[in-house]
Amino acid sequence: MKIYVTAHRAWGSILAGLMLMTLAVSLQAEELESAIARGGVLYDKWYKVIDVDAPATPHTLYPTDKKYAKDAKNNWRCKECHGWDYQGKDGAYSKGKHHSGVIGINGAKGKDVNEIIALLSAPTHGYGDKLSAGDLNDLALFVSQGQVDMDRYIDRASKAPKGDQAKGEAYFNTICAKCHGKDGLQPKEMPPLGSLMGNPWEVMHKILNGQPAESMPSLRALDHQITADILAHITTLPKER
Repeated sequence: MKIYVTAHRAWGSILAGLMLMTLAVSLQAEELESAIARGGVLYDKWYKVIDVDAPATPHTLYPTDKKYAKDAKNNWRCKECHGWDYQGKDGAYSKGKHHSGVIGINGAKGKDVNEIIALLSAPTHGYGDKLSAGDLNDLALFVSQGQVDMDRYIDRASKAPKGDQAKGEAYFNTICAKCHGKDGLQPKEMPPLGSLMGNPWEVMHKILNGQPAESMPSLRALDHQITADILAHITTLPKER
């Protein structure tokens, strides 16, 4: 009887261990936020992320009559056509110097990743010979699963973040201030954070996904309202040094 109980317990421990291993593998397979965040910085400035020179020839899909038509360094950035709010000509880039008349990526939200990869790799988009399979996968994941409805967090008319400034101050001082300083004036080689809030969609995108080729962390895995709260606090920071 004693041998039976001991064996039974042993098998129970083994089964429990196997279940935990299965759960760990499952969770690892399902963790997509880091890949989506990397896709977000590729969307921002992919050539910085993969450490290559920007293309020398303008993107063929960028309209020839728009401001950045001859500026390949800018018109090969996904955000330049599709916008920081992902709505292209129907969003914040509906007017102004960044207006290209190109539609956003919001219509691709939820689409099959392989379909998006095929579109990105096609000769018209031209990323097939510039990004690796892993890069294309991450960028497609971002387009399919990483877009945020920014109207939920930023008032489009006033550009005011829909966040709690007091909460945002605590988040900022414990997450962001180590690099940016509590006054948002660091590092010295970039503009004061307070001066960037004329384009809150860009700031939100970068907080969620990070900054290309920099050590800035991504807050994508956290509740997005935290980012809105941080934005609300940034509006109170100095705009000049």
